[in-house]
Amino acid sequence: MLKLIIGNKAYSSWSLRGWLACKQSGLPFEEMVVPLYDQEWEKRREGDEFAPSSGKVPILWDGDCVVWDSLAIIEYLNEASGGDKFWPTDPAARAMARSMAAEMHSGFAALRRKHSMNIRQVYPAKHPDDDVIADLQRIMELWAQARARWGGDGQFLFGEFGAADIMFAPVVTRIITYSLPVARFAPAYMNAVLQHPFMQDWIAAAQEEDWVIEKFEQPAA
Repeated sequence: MLKLIIGNKAYSSWSLRGWLACKQSGLPFEEMVVPLYDQEWEKRREGDEFAPSSGKVPILWDGDCVVWDSLAIIEYLNEASGGDKFWPTDPAARAMARSMAAEMHSGFAALRRKHSMNIRQVYPAKHPDDDVIADLQRIMELWAQARARWGGDGQFLFGEFGAADIMFAPVVTRIITYSLPVARFAPAYMNAVLQHPFMQDWIAAAQEEDWVIEKFEQPAA
């Protein structure tokens, strides 16, 4: 059975992506949640299970095979589950979905740095910094293009829930947590993501966690 090591569900955006990928694959997996930055964190990171990723989560073990980094986990599970659960079948749509996932993976640093994920909180709206506004505008542009070209009658970016939605799911939670401004079309898509059964399961588990990390419990300045 696959084994996925993740961090706190309330805070760990990359863990959310890896976990959603495991759920989307339909393959059975064991879930191991480790509290981030607790007293045992540094010691735990030195263990053999964490060594390949230098202590970062998520980490996916498949027997002796190890995969870390959420996008790599998506691609590994795409192959392991038959290649038809993550990316659109149309080549042009698939190319766009992969490009969007890669941009999310490497970009939007201001949004991620200044608005860390915290699924358990909703803060009053404040005017975001200019670099965060630029990130949000780019995200709205990408979402609009995907929905207009490939959304069809579906609720998600490329119609059916897939890898692109998995990569942007933590962005959806950040927008809700910090009451960030979005385009008029975006709430319908965000609600579809939040109401997806996998997301509902993750959110419910996050609410039940006892761990609190104070640095992630502060609203954006």
